[in-house]
Amino acid sequence: MSAVAGLPSLSAHRGALLHFSGDPGPDDDATAYQYLEDGLLLIADGRIAACGPAAALLPTLPRDLAVTQHGAQRLLMPGFIDTHIHFPQTDMIASGGRQLLDWLNDYTFPVEARFADLAHARDVASFFVDELMRNGTTTAQVFCSVHAASVDGFFGVVRERGLRMIAGKVLMDRNCPDSVRDTAESGERDTRALIERWHGVDRLAYAITPRFAPTSTEAQLDSAGRIARDHPDVYIHSHLAENHGEIAWVRQLFPWSAGYLDVYERYGLLRERATYAHCLHLSADERRRLGASGACAACSPTSNLYLGSGLFDFDASDAAGLRYALATDVGGGTSFSQLRTMAEAYKVAQMQGQRLPALRAFYLATLGGARALHLQDRIGSFRVGNEADFIVLDWSTTPLMQRRIAATQRLDEKLLALMMLGDDRLVAQTYILGQAVLP
Repeated sequence: MSAVAGLPSLSAHRGALLHFSGDPGPDDDATAYQYLEDGLLLIADGRIAACGPAAALLPTLPRDLAVTQHGAQRLLMPGFIDTHIHFPQTDMIASGGRQLLDWLNDYTFPVEARFADLAHARDVASFFVDELMRNGTTTAQVFCSVHAASVDGFFGVVRERGLRMIAGKVLMDRNCPDSVRDTAESGERDTRALIERWHGVDRLAYAITPRFAPTSTEAQLDSAGRIARDHPDVYIHSHLAENHGEIAWVRQLFPWSAGYLDVYERYGLLRERATYAHCLHLSADERRRLGASGACAACSPTSNLYLGSGLFDFDASDAAGLRYALATDVGGGTSFSQLRTMAEAYKVAQMQGQRLPALRAFYLATLGGARALHLQDRIGSFRVGNEADFIVLDWSTTPLMQRRIAATQRLDEKLLALMMLGDDRLVAQTYILGQAVLP
């Protein structure tokens, strides 16, 4: 059922509330978030109308308005935002254990070849979206396959459900099987047609999507840059510096470049609204230039660990002014859950002697993701006027979680327990534009 049709004009939700107004950073800046043990969220026509202490807001409500009581064991938060995920890889999650380039050839390309079929694309997209909702992810930036039908199938499904999503057709005209290959000309033609068909329709946005530099000729990269110049409000979505073998391959294919980032920069693909997944093996200068361009990095820890790619450097990224947010990167990533992603990101920081506090992890999965995607004026917080995409986390779901939470004293302790012990079972409800879509 569409989440757009039949929006309730006014609804109210009472429970513990948490949302962010800024980055709490490594020191848990208390001015960057609002936590209310007994809060009230008021929604009008699918948008946030008010957020504050229940005691202050309850007397202002219409007498006949029923308030949904979520109780003391449940936490209301903005929906999670996944800045990098591959919907055609849903059926190959947890495939093999090889590193990136072998994994692409052995698993990814054969699975993605099936997405020339619109019916198949719609079937996988429906399951994919269900899985996002079960895990509390309400917005994602999504790789489709090289086939235009994969984009039509995906956007068709998410539009019916009223979701805010970003997606694009992969551009890939070399170093891949014929079944997943386009040309510079056909890729540009299809991309322009898809932008015209989908970008800005309802809650949808398009992303120009070269898979990564090694699978696009210079003619195709030049074409992608030309489309980007013609459509400055469209997103750019690709991969960067994920794996040492990949980086060596880029050096071989683009001998004129001083580094991997140079390739994207040369073709006009380094700008605001650009997201590069991984960004593991960058020089200090590359991080600085990436940050200065306004582009952002999608930190994908479960994928990076599973494929043995490396560790994201949080401190170096902060020092360079590089914005980043969290991403599951399914199917290289091993879970649709942003809670599991936060837990692995925490461990990645620990392994490098760095610190990713729980408050900052939850910021990166909500407002941080919205800021990375230039959507902070629409989603990611309970700011009045924002779209009412939110989730309800139940910390009494498992006996262990309930026992651990009972022993905590502070909010940061509760959040650390949620992200370390939690998974999709903690997501009691997911709301899109104020309407429950889960259960």
